Formats: sequence, C-alpha cells, structure tokens
Amino acid sequence: MKALVAVKRVVDYNVKVRVKTDGSDVDIGNVKMSMNPFDEIAVEEAVRLKEAGKLAEIVAVSLGGKKCEETLRTALAMGADRAVHVETDEKLEPLAVAKLLKAVAEKEQPQLLLLGKQAIDDDANQTAQMLAALLNAPQGTFASKVELGEKEVSIKREIDGGEETLALKLPAVISADLRLNEPRFVKLPNIMAAKKKPLGKTTPAELGVDIAPRLNVVKVAEPKARQAGVKLADVAELVEKLKNEAKVI
Repeated sequence: MKALVAVKRVVDYNVKVRVKTDGSDVDIGNVKMSMNPFDEIAVEEAVRLKEAGKLAEIVAVSLGGKKCEETLRTALAMGADRAVHVETDEKLEPLAVAKLLKAVAEKEQPQLLLLGKQAIDDDANQTAQMLAALLNAPQGTFASKVELGEKEVSIKREIDGGEETLALKLPAVISADLRLNEPRFVKLPNIMAAKKKPLGKTTPAELGVDIAPRLNVVKVAEPKARQAGVKLADVAELVEKLKNEAKVI
C-alpha cells in the first residue's frame, strides 16, 4: 500500500512575519523557512503507519521553487521513501495545488493521501477538500487518530459537539490535525541518508495543469494592535462599562 504526503515550504512558525511596505504581500526575504507544521504531522503519521506494517511506500510531494527540495529532504529524513518536486516559481492558489496533487496522484496511484489540514501562511484550509472532490474520493478532515485497514481507513476527528469517527473506503484523502501525533526529531544519520533517496522532478506543464491565478490580492496589512486591558473594582463597574462604553447590554 502506498501513501502520498503533500508538504509545503512556509515561513517558520517561530518567525514574526512582516508585510511589504507596498502592502502587496508578506516579506519572506532572508526569513527562516521550514516545513508546514501540519504537513510535518502528516509525514509523521505516514511513517508510523509504515513502521506498523500498514504501508509499503511513502512518497512526499511538494510544489514550488527550487528551495522546496530542502523541505522534501526533511520529509525523506523523517522516513519517506522518495519524493516528487513539482517545480514552479508561480504563486499557487489552493485550487491549483489541488489540481497538481491530483495529477501526481493519478500517476502514483496511492491508496492514502495525507495532507496537513492547513498551511500556516495562508490558513486557507481548502486543499485537502478540493483534492478529494477532484479525485471523487472519500475525505476525512482534521484527523486526530488514523487506523488503516486493507480496504478502508478509520479516522477520529474533533467536531463542535465532541468527536466523530468516520470509516472511509480507500483510496481516501485525510488532513492531519494538531493532535494526531508529535513529529519525531530528525537525527543526523537520517539527514545524511536522505540525500541519497530519489527525488524526481516535474512541472505543471508536464502534468498538463493550468495554474493561472483566479484571485486578485487587493492589499495585505498587519492586524491592528490590541488595546490594553483594564482592571475593574467590582461587578457594578463592569456592568456600567458594558452598558455605557461597549454598549453591548
């Protein structure tokens, strides 16, 4: 059984992002980049399933510029068997990403497609759902537990009312939530070994996918600074402020 895991190169979650002076985008010049944390969880889950004897091969795939190879090498060091890099310098929207992943999936024919539930740069939370729709495959989003069988996969996911368990026929698309697992620390020998693992390359044109943007970004701006809180003497003062200042009661 084969798993295809999508990984994205994003600004490291410890970095405070800055908006460009012209308000056109986020400034990523000379900024530390790393694998999207939710994608890292997806890779870890695939590796655990392989270690449990449920998977025979893990293929990592990333879309973007040449530096995405670093992200793929990280996935290979974590335990992926080989990688596919769809190389493009164009900015990719979620629909374009889903179409490219669909094209790769049609070539690889995986039984399990694992993605992070969202990327921390755009927070779109759309790609997994779009990919499942394009493949006409069952989907399980925000997975906090995954149990893989021969013909179906069972996932547990958090919902507003508690937890929900789904049984999905394979092939299926699953997006990983934060509580699915804790990714392992990659050791130096694994990093060195990852350099020898196969990393194939292709392009959107070779895959026959149109990645032309469909959205127009008008402006990017930083959120307004939060105002300082106020300590109140008693409940009466709280009620007075809610009534006369906030005007919510």
